[in-house]
Amino acid sequence: MKLSPRLIEEAVDRALAEDLGLGDATTEAIVPPGLRARGSIVARKKGVLAGIEVMAAAFLRVDPGLQVELLLADGAKLEPGSVAARVEGEAASILKAERTALNFLQRLSGIATLTSCYVEAVAGLPVRIVDTRKTTPGLRLLEKYAVVAGGGHNHRINLADGILIKDNHLAALAGEGLTLTEAVARAMQNAPHTLNVEVEVDSTEQAEEALAAGAHILLLDNMSVEDMRRVVDIARGRALIEASGGVTLERVRAIAETGVDLISVGALTHSAPALDIALDFETV
Repeated sequence: MKLSPRLIEEAVDRALAEDLGLGDATTEAIVPPGLRARGSIVARKKGVLAGIEVMAAAFLRVDPGLQVELLLADGAKLEPGSVAARVEGEAASILKAERTALNFLQRLSGIATLTSCYVEAVAGLPVRIVDTRKTTPGLRLLEKYAVVAGGGHNHRINLADGILIKDNHLAALAGEGLTLTEAVARAMQNAPHTLNVEVEVDSTEQAEEALAAGAHILLLDNMSVEDMRRVVDIARGRALIEASGGVTLERVRAIAETGVDLISVGALTHSAPALDIALDFETV
């Protein structure tokens, strides 16, 4: 997954408008024009880097005259003290861009770091860790990019990316008297042939019904490990199996050992703590 320059520019512009749209009262009051400085972008904690180009774009959007040197690439392993980049130029410009630049880098690196923990927890097993649509509004593509930087994979980018019949869809159709089987048949009839039909199930009985209806993917919602294993045996060779709900680092390997193909983890984007990365600043 690659971030387009336009996507980066739009995200950075929105963020700078929040923070700098009315100016920087402190810097403008006390930092004289022409004062030059340099800063190093330094990791304070162990983790995985993501968002380095977005960080650079924030500095350069504030002042194209700044010099930004990227020392590490996204996906790089960070240790405390790792220097990811350096920036040099007008001190006022660096100070104005600092928080926006670090916000992007800390947030995206936090997602990449948490993703890498899940990926490492299932190492050696034929399963993919995937994200969800539980993302920060307006930052989805950046956050999904960070998941990939951490070694994970993307689920649907948006609602047009695939058909996923969930419990609330079935509840809506129940008003028409439609069963799960009939819902799958309707999806098969009306969907483009390029899209897979995935069905959320919470019991082995529902799984069997969805398989019989021809679903391409089953999403096992909050099932026990024992039930997951039973569904995997039933569905082998007939559909892909995705496990979701209640996935934690403590139990993700046990889930992977059931034989599921995918494990989706909403926490990758909705609960990842920001990685501690700072700007060490000095005048020159």
